Amino acid sequence: MERQIQSALISVFYKDGLDTIVKKLHELKVTIYSTGGTQQFIESLGIPCIPVESVTSYPSILGGRVKTLHPKVFGGILARRELAEDMQHIDEYAIPLLDLVIVDLYPFEETLKATTEEKTIIEKIDIGGPSMIRAAAKNFKDVAVVAQRSDYAALLSLLEAQQGSTTWEQRKAFAAKAFEVVAHYDIAIADYFCNEQTDEFFLSVSNKQSLRYGENPHQQATFYGDINALFDKLNGKELSYNNLVDVDAACQIIGEFQEPTFAIIKHTNVCGIAIAEDVANAWTAALSGDPESAFGGVLVTNQTITTAVAEKINELFFEVLIAPAFEEEALTLLKSKKNRILLQQKSSLSIPKEYKRILNGVLLQDTDSKAYEKWEEAGARPTTEKEKQDLAFANIVCKHLKSNAIALVKDKKLIGKGCGQTSRIDALRQALDKSKQFGFSLDGAVLASDAFFPFDDCASMAHEAGINAIIQPGGSVRDKDTIAYCQQHGMALVMTGMRHFKH
Repeated sequence: MERQIQSALISVFYKDGLDTIVKKLHELKVTIYSTGGTQQFIESLGIPCIPVESVTSYPSILGGRVKTLHPKVFGGILARRELAEDMQHIDEYAIPLLDLVIVDLYPFEETLKATTEEKTIIEKIDIGGPSMIRAAAKNFKDVAVVAQRSDYAALLSLLEAQQGSTTWEQRKAFAAKAFEVVAHYDIAIADYFCNEQTDEFFLSVSNKQSLRYGENPHQQATFYGDINALFDKLNGKELSYNNLVDVDAACQIIGEFQEPTFAIIKHTNVCGIAIAEDVANAWTAALSGDPESAFGGVLVTNQTITTAVAEKINELFFEVLIAPAFEEEALTLLKSKKNRILLQQKSSLSIPKEYKRILNGVLLQDTDSKAYEKWEEAGARPTTEKEKQDLAFANIVCKHLKSNAIALVKDKKLIGKGCGQTSRIDALRQALDKSKQFGFSLDGAVLASDAFFPFDDCASMAHEAGINAIIQPGGSVRDKDTIAYCQQHGMALVMTGMRHFKH
């Protein structure tokens, strides 16, 4: 059923883009009702509007907290045009019918980002706005509602194309968006008040982006979130589902380091990573750890991409490169392949909580942001300074590998890794095989494990391969077996007291 817009209530916080809407409504001879700053804005355009206060016979009171909460406002929004009883009340109480409601909400989330002052935050909790939006959306059979400025263009197009007429389908579509806006707003407020003291799991993420497909081509997928807040995309095709998953893993691991570091990610696992005196050497070292797996990977560094390193990177096929900055000549070179995705990272990834869907519910946990609980030397000798640096590095790298995981490190470079294995000894075998594949000597190398050794077999196998320093959380009922082996064979052993499972 079509409805002609004859009257509109407009009350918004954001005025940008509103002028063209107001001018079109005036051109269509729509009666406009407004209040406060919006009324002043409309009148500044030379367009007349009726103050809501003249309808309600009440001024704005309580410092602006109460302006539109009145039966003469909500009656005009909620009245069902097809019900004689409703229309009788409209006539009896002289309530003006409202065919269009343009109302947005106070910037609560923006205020949270700008201040921690509770008084200021509380005053940005909108009361009248959500109430009017919900009322108009509920009565979409008769009323059109626009609850966010991003829908102004759609409304203007509709007004121009249909000369102020709206269809049932159009009004319902606007209503659906309106309920989404209010739901997101309420979740943000509830999250602020409840924090972790709630029995409910709240999550509302806007900015929907359809992806080409999901993890596999036959799966549909969507990303919700403002990725532009983290990156400037300088080149390449749209990020895919798998790209986004690996970019997340890349940002998590690179955020662990301050020294010049380069990492290569494949299927969320780090297959190459190194710390060096500069970005070019960090790249060369990271790539040498597993040049085979690096093909088609996601690359990330915490340093500016220089022309020198860009020339080296340009020799490899990769999906994504992430860096805080690019030299101009380096960027020109890397842009030579149009599909290469180049992301300039604007801010580090800081995620205090992580969650995943499990069965018919959600698992929520703290992000694994710590490296170790303690540094307990339990081997035959204290670790050397060089071993300490390599062990600390290996421990962090291992934290970012899928369990069961083993990382072999030498000179702050990953030279072998085993991940996603069903036994720890298999993870070690895989790591040793990788190191041998690319010709690394394990003399002077160190080993990190994401969880305890249930037996001394890993210590034995590592020692036989030439490794003489191990870092692991401990916690096994048979820790004494591994400790005894290390002590008997002159090996350094650090117990951290902190497991790093990753599934």
